[in-house]
Amino acid sequence: MSTTTPAPRSPLSPGRAARGGGRVSYMFGFCTVAAAFTTLMAFGTVPTPLWPLYQVRDHFGPTTVTVAFAVMVVGAATGFLALGHLSDRLGRRRIVVPALLIAILAALILVTWPALPGLIIGRVLTGVAVGLMAATATAYIADLHHQAHPERAGSPVPGLVATAANLGGLALGPLVAGTLAEWTPAPLATSYIVFAIVMVVLLVLVLASPETVDTELKAQDRPARFALRPGFRTAFGAASAVGFFAFAVMGLFSSLGAIIVRGRLGITSPFALGLAPFAAFAASAVAQLALSKLSRRRLLDTGTLLFPAGLALTALSIYRPALWLFLVAATLAGAGAGLLFKGAVTQSAMSADPASRAGVLAVFFVIAYLGMGLPSIAFSLVIQHAALAPTMIGFATVLSLGAVAAVVTARRG
Repeated sequence: MSTTTPAPRSPLSPGRAARGGGRVSYMFGFCTVAAAFTTLMAFGTVPTPLWPLYQVRDHFGPTTVTVAFAVMVVGAATGFLALGHLSDRLGRRRIVVPALLIAILAALILVTWPALPGLIIGRVLTGVAVGLMAATATAYIADLHHQAHPERAGSPVPGLVATAANLGGLALGPLVAGTLAEWTPAPLATSYIVFAIVMVVLLVLVLASPETVDTELKAQDRPARFALRPGFRTAFGAASAVGFFAFAVMGLFSSLGAIIVRGRLGITSPFALGLAPFAAFAASAVAQLALSKLSRRRLLDTGTLLFPAGLALTALSIYRPALWLFLVAATLAGAGAGLLFKGAVTQSAMSADPASRAGVLAVFFVIAYLGMGLPSIAFSLVIQHAALAPTMIGFATVLSLGAVAAVVTARRG
């Protein structure tokens, strides 16, 4: 979610484009990649306010909804592990372009094949696209800024922009989809069509953007797929655990948040159903941007306070159903998760060998996305046999304790 990175690896001299790029300025590419990153991440959370509509139409239970959401994790893990590291060798643009193409294909499948198999396939492909985009775009944005402004080495701008693109996109998806579903026809198709059109436009612009990696390096000069700095294995493991627990909260609000609001509060408006996940992701982005100057340890400490407070309020909102309370809980939990994640990504980036940054971030994101999927599936299974309120208390307790333990270990790194 957060994307602070060390000084980018770029074998190109500043101001010189890689072969095949250079048709437009580096700042144009910087803005284009940020827009593409934002749009694709938003596309990943489009179904969030639509799950109750799918549930009514196809008679889904909570577990089916959660699995339909979580299969994106399978695709994301495939994209991250199998292909996400390749931008360090093949070039950033050669990974971002396929990511957009796969996302466009996913949108077309979700529009033309509305049955459950089509939904599952579309979500898996969405995950693959996210897996390709997230780590690559993070590195690409840093590279482009470095090439455009070589005199600003260590500037926080690339990290802030990537953070806004990543989390801002995740926040915009439910809000845009909820708005379109509320006031336009064909609520289960319109959002996908709109995002497909936007991604086609961005695909053309990305193709015109400059490359930042020398793709003609000799095989022996190519970076390792996954390489940590000596002595940083524990630090990376702890950071990945923090990312897992932080994303678990986001997974809960993204998969079951709308269903909880509909079931406990009786609210059926798609726009209102998208507010809780929007609040969580938006608060995560705002907290990271507002507190971007804090040290990694201060970020982790602050997140450790907000994270369990938000989860406790989420459990309380189940006992005392009120939309405002659920939104406050989502905001606090999202802000805490965002700060934890920013600290974790910073530590992961610090742990990476600079030449393998995309590969290391790819592994980090895989672990984080597992956190987005697996705990939510477990939660949906438990509530089939236990009441929602005590399940939420147990869920909040486990995540809070896990996050605290991971942070304690990370602080030692």
